[in-house]
Amino acid sequence: MQDLDAVRINFHENGLIFLNILLGLTMFGIALELKLEDFKLLFKKPKASITGIVSQFLLFPLATYLLLWILSPPPGVALGMLLVAACPGGNISNFITSLAKGNTALSISLTAFSSSLAIVATPFNFFFWGNLYPPIRNVLKEIALDPFDVFKTILTILLIPIALGLLTNRFLPKFAVKAERPLKLLSGLIFVAFLVVALAANIEIFLRVIHRVFLYVFLMNSIGFFLGYFFAKIMRLDERDARCISIETGIQNSGLGLVLIFAFFEGQGSMAIIAATWGIWHAIAGVSLAWFWSKRTKNRNA
Repeated sequence: MQDLDAVRINFHENGLIFLNILLGLTMFGIALELKLEDFKLLFKKPKASITGIVSQFLLFPLATYLLLWILSPPPGVALGMLLVAACPGGNISNFITSLAKGNTALSISLTAFSSSLAIVATPFNFFFWGNLYPPIRNVLKEIALDPFDVFKTILTILLIPIALGLLTNRFLPKFAVKAERPLKLLSGLIFVAFLVVALAANIEIFLRVIHRVFLYVFLMNSIGFFLGYFFAKIMRLDERDARCISIETGIQNSGLGLVLIFAFFEGQGSMAIIAATWGIWHAIAGVSLAWFWSKRTKNRNA
């Protein structure tokens, strides 16, 4: 049986440039609907906001780290899991929260804030927990990865597009209103097309190893959803806030993870497969969970 860490993904350097542009465009589209009021909500509901941030940037990486000790995956798989756990919330979390009858306004605020905070929190979490887990620590030493390089990449593809989107909304509000929905739809479709093309180029590799990585992704993703929900309940938040925080914790920006993998790990196969599998599965699981919650809400109201 082929070693997972020996797997290599077929991915051209031009694909990385395209993925960077696409991710930046996606974040710009999300930021077009943001207003300063969305950030003010974080202070209007400090308990819910702090709960969401702690759940996503502290508890979820910690839970993933503990999962590594329990499952002892190959080093490349462990790197991929920890990198995904260190990423901010995914751009589909707002849609899924709305579908789940959760607090969409809080979701938008948390997504924007977590994406901004990611320039510091993502490299910190990845290197902090990675250096506490010996198999990852050894790999990080071998490749001599500089946290500041990761910081600069995240700054370029997350924070700058968000800032430009906010400025566009502030000074060109009519354009922002007209462009926001088409841009989000277009970037979403292009991203799906990009994943399909990348998957088609690696379909034999993907089919050969998917069954060996899916359990890791499934367990990690399930922990994210449950952790976010029950931590919110422990903090005595209402149902809508708990659903929002559950989704913000379980939906991660795997697109950012893929950019970092191809930029700094030379497309290390098992890492990329973890991030790609996560990108597919978290959407399926998130929509399924949202459907369950929406039906539950309707039954309560009946």
